[in-house]
Amino acid sequence: MTPAVLFLFLVVYFSLLLGVAYVTSRKSADNATFFVANRNAKWYMVAFGMIGTALSGVTFISVPGAVGNSDFGYFQFILGNAVGFIIIAYVLLPLYYRMNLTSIYTYLEERLGHRSYKTGAMIFLVSRTIGSAFRLYLVAIILQWFIFDAWNVPFVVTIALCLLLIWLYTNKGGLKTIIITDMMQTFFLVLAVILSIYFMADSLGLSLVETIETVKESSYAKLFVFEDFLGNRIHFWKHFIGGIFVTVAMTGLDQDLMQKNLSMKTIGEAQKNMLSFTGIFVVINLFFLAVGALLYIYASKNGIDVTALPTPDYLYPEIALHHLTLVPGIIFMMGLTAATFATTDSALTALTTSFCVDFLNFNKKTDPNDTTLVKTRNRVHFAFSLIMLLVIMVFRVINDDSVVNAIFTAASYTYGPLLGLFAFGILTKRQVADRLVPYICLLSPLLCYLINTYFIVPHTAYAVGFELIIYNGALTWLMLWTTSSRGE
Repeated sequence: MTPAVLFLFLVVYFSLLLGVAYVTSRKSADNATFFVANRNAKWYMVAFGMIGTALSGVTFISVPGAVGNSDFGYFQFILGNAVGFIIIAYVLLPLYYRMNLTSIYTYLEERLGHRSYKTGAMIFLVSRTIGSAFRLYLVAIILQWFIFDAWNVPFVVTIALCLLLIWLYTNKGGLKTIIITDMMQTFFLVLAVILSIYFMADSLGLSLVETIETVKESSYAKLFVFEDFLGNRIHFWKHFIGGIFVTVAMTGLDQDLMQKNLSMKTIGEAQKNMLSFTGIFVVINLFFLAVGALLYIYASKNGIDVTALPTPDYLYPEIALHHLTLVPGIIFMMGLTAATFATTDSALTALTTSFCVDFLNFNKKTDPNDTTLVKTRNRVHFAFSLIMLLVIMVFRVINDDSVVNAIFTAASYTYGPLLGLFAFGILTKRQVADRLVPYICLLSPLLCYLINTYFIVPHTAYAVGFELIIYNGALTWLMLWTTSSRGE
């Protein structure tokens, strides 16, 4: 597995993406195409392609690696995700379609007020920029290590090249292009997971039936954890309920994934898309967990010291690129690249859409497809690519996993206020004090952090898990209620 072979694979891969971009954008490259794909996307295409967006490169290497510490306990979270997707399909999507939204945060302006609207949109811009930059950063480190370090290419050039390629194939077609490229990248992702299982099973001398039995009978196949509710972060109810609310907030209230749902003609097609996506999502994550179990079984039988790795995240690339043959290594890189760029290209398009609609008011223009506005959108798209480059280089300068993880965790805190804002708007008829909303949305995650750090952790046996977003959203909702008045 030489750097030249891996680099050649990347060249071929991006050539395919650029070819798709050319075909999908040559007839139309206006703002309606970029933002909502002219609202004529096919639900089954979107459903399949969304898998690549929902599963980042971090998921690709982290979920299998985490099996060693939490067994199949992550599946409890996935079950919660599934319930959350159903809530999105039958609660949020009808609302978005009834209001004919391009940016979902426009709802906040009509229901709560102008400052609430800008606050919600800004929460998304900050959270998605940090989150997407972090995901690309982690995977770029692997690309740098296995490919570009061989030619002494600076890390900043690696990142700039990745973002330039993403910008090139998304700049004109936007969402219309991404729906097609995401389908292709999801196919590569699914193929990589299935073939990884096959190659590891083959190396272990196992047939298909024997592989299933080996995984099922292994010590890693424990699905549900009901012991020690207070002290166990992966207790079933913490994972399951947290999974529901994390999905509602980080998918249903996130412009990135919802933008694809808004690209279809009818609410019925959008709901079929969400339900189909949910089924595929659950199955694919089961495959990821199976890969994790096989990785640890393979490591044990081949004398690989897992504890010598910097983190469990390195186990998958270590085995795929250093212990298996050439083809499995290429398959791994194909899946990792597909998962990473399917997430990043979608995020850049969503960030551009949100900024153009929520802050430049494209939806209030007489002709949103005016050539001047198209040029403005192109500049915004390029600007977000540069911003993501700068954020990634900040992560590189910090060069401290604990600090970087803290930044990523802080980004996830911001979805709590977003959950509180939408819940208050949908579940009540009261009118918020609009001028106070930005301060409430800053205060809520800060209070959650202080309470968890200085009271819960040192003075109680309770370990906060994924359910943190519920407390954050509830605190936001409570402060909104306290400062609100009876609405008309």
